Amino acid sequence: MKIWALRALVVVVLLGVWEAASGRLISVFFLSRPSLIAAKFWSILVDGTLLSHMAITTGEALSGFVIGGAAGAVLGLALGRSRLLAETLDPFIVMFYSLPKVALAPMFILWFGVGFQMRVLFTAIIVLFLVFLSTYTGVRNVSRELVTVFQLMGANERHLLRMVILPSAFTWIFAGLRLSVPYALIGAIVAEILAGNAGLGYLVEHAAAQFDTAGVFAALAGVMLLALTLNYGVRRLERWMMPWREAEDQKEIAV
Repeated sequence: MKIWALRALVVVVLLGVWEAASGRLISVFFLSRPSLIAAKFWSILVDGTLLSHMAITTGEALSGFVIGGAAGAVLGLALGRSRLLAETLDPFIVMFYSLPKVALAPMFILWFGVGFQMRVLFTAIIVLFLVFLSTYTGVRNVSRELVTVFQLMGANERHLLRMVILPSAFTWIFAGLRLSVPYALIGAIVAEILAGNAGLGYLVEHAAAQFDTAGVFAALAGVMLLALTLNYGVRRLERWMMPWREAEDQKEIAV
């Protein structure tokens, strides 16, 4: 409860300083005011504009997140268990990972057009690399002694994956998934700004084109709320799939 009170205090102080400084130290045109942004946010919320655009961005981000996350986890497991495959593909993976993903957006528009499919695939490719690297690292860090013990007991690759590799790598996989949530939104929103006629990215771009600073911040507030919601969903999924982690966290808090 104390933490939440401190967080609320920080928010109140920051908004108060912003409200006081806007129009006095900084032009309202550049930063608007929290009061104006709140009024704009309420306006687009009541008329349904925010929710309709948020639903589109949510669909794109979630679809790309699921596709990219699943593909990244499978690829990370495959390369993590095959040293030959990992060493063969390592320079190519590093090369593609080092490439700024935003630079791929024009190619995705050329290949897949400007519709929903392009935005989902663009988001998926961003998520894929993050989850892949996290999963790959987790698989490579599984205790070799534990794997050897199971192999001596007659476990095959399927048994190792189910009873050793996946449980040990789950922490790394979900770390990658949590890290991917904001990037999934970034992918969807960048694609909407570049080639969209709906979604929160389009809402930001449209407000900026109208020089509506309050509208831009109101749309960004919607993005932040969506990011918090998606991150909360990933954490709930993690606790459901790894109930022992919650018990460990409560033990640490108690200590």
